[in-house]
Amino acid sequence: MYGGLRFLTDPTFDGPGDYPTAGPLLTKTAPSAATPAGLGPVDVVLLSHDEHADNLDRSGRALLADVPLTLTTTGGAGRLGGKARGLADWESAELDRPGGGTVTVTAVPALHGPGTREETEPFTGQVVGFVLTGEGLPTVYVSGDNASLDVVEEIAGRFAPVDTALLFAGAPRFPVLFDGAPLVLDSAQAAEAARLLGARRVVPVHYDGWAHFTEGRDALEAAFGAAGLADRLDWGRNA
Repeated sequence: MYGGLRFLTDPTFDGPGDYPTAGPLLTKTAPSAATPAGLGPVDVVLLSHDEHADNLDRSGRALLADVPLTLTTTGGAGRLGGKARGLADWESAELDRPGGGTVTVTAVPALHGPGTREETEPFTGQVVGFVLTGEGLPTVYVSGDNASLDVVEEIAGRFAPVDTALLFAGAPRFPVLFDGAPLVLDSAQAAEAARLLGARRVVPVHYDGWAHFTEGRDALEAAFGAAGLADRLDWGRNA
């Protein structure tokens, strides 16, 4: 809950199993921690991208039909249609709060792999992150599937310090993509991202439950401990 609105990011609820993509096979190894029925009403979905089942699966797509607004990439909005709205980098959406005032959601860059946008997007697709702000509200950063600390530094230059950073982590890798380099932040990079952002609290997400994740909670705790940032970690499921 933020500013009286309930946000959800990258909904996936399907059971364990294999999920084919245009690229490598994705294998889900554990059930989701929540179900659509158990969530209650959702006001806004912040969808980093729609092309991979570990970010949006069949159940997640079905959920979107019941959500008033989905904010995502410009390309994703075209594919999803309906109530999806695409935001370009640094573009903002103003959302009315139930008690008056607004929440501003600003789309921020994300790179789903090493290198430049031109090098990554042909293989892993267009991805977006989000920053939430509002009068009297803490600043919240949702990274999406971002692997670039340069991107984080650029975002920090505009928004730091942030109160809460939801950092997609887990160092997902596929040998056939980018010589096995991480497609999202590894644990040491996540700790450095927290430092760059000046984040008071870091909620790691998207780091387990799939075979392509190579660094889980233990690696994250070790990396944040080594960086002197262990007290920033929050393992709660809600921001």
